[in-house]
Amino acid sequence: MSSPQVVVYANAELLAAATAARLVTRLVDAQAARGSASLVLTGGGTGIAVLDQLRATPARDAIDWSRVDLYWGDERFLPAGHPDRNETQARAALLDHVPVRPDRVHVPEPSDGRFGDDPEAAADAYAEVLAAAAMPEDHGPVPAFDVCLLGVGGEGHTASVFPASPAVYETDRTVVAVHGCPKPPPTRITLTLPAIRRAAEVWLMTTGPTKAAAVAMALGGAGEIQVPASGARGQRRTLWLLDRPAAAKVPGVHSPPLA
Repeated sequence: MSSPQVVVYANAELLAAATAARLVTRLVDAQAARGSASLVLTGGGTGIAVLDQLRATPARDAIDWSRVDLYWGDERFLPAGHPDRNETQARAALLDHVPVRPDRVHVPEPSDGRFGDDPEAAADAYAEVLAAAAMPEDHGPVPAFDVCLLGVGGEGHTASVFPASPAVYETDRTVVAVHGCPKPPPTRITLTLPAIRRAAEVWLMTTGPTKAAAVAMALGGAGEIQVPASGARGQRRTLWLLDRPAAAKVPGVHSPPLA
């Protein structure tokens, strides 16, 4: 498992633009090596801002979008098309503007989908989707995602794995339903930390002063039960992509020179 690397940008806008550029390079390299690429998307302000920047850059066309498999780290268990669903926001920001193949966009079932209002069944079904996509060389129950994008909450959650919640204790299942989330909507579907840790690269992106304490705790060695983001590690690389306010309490990383 990789050790965290920290990159600090002057502001949130620069972070989103630079991350989009970094993502183009990573996906193109993956396609050159294997013919296809896999990406786990995240919601939230920073995650969607990265997709907005990716849509806006002409470099997006360097990616063969027909050979990208897309997944979600977590999803709000709401009806299809609901404006608060990560899928809805990702489609508006990017996916409706690039030639992705519908059969390679792997979305957790909504609350009005095949399983109705049963988030446990929806979570189990998404775990089956991931297992079916895993290849023998992935050596696990999920694909070895090329990049897993994640946000970080002010209390240290990542995906929808919250501090001291049942999901953070999960060691066997790859996808679980989450109830009673401390921020709305209360019911979600999330990858677990063991599934996230199957990714080749994990990029944790967050901005703003309200995240500074959680970032400092995660990078300072806090356990994943207290700060789940600290348990999100990639097999080959773990990147923390921060703006100056989010990095303000991490010793040594917020001083010049900055990216």
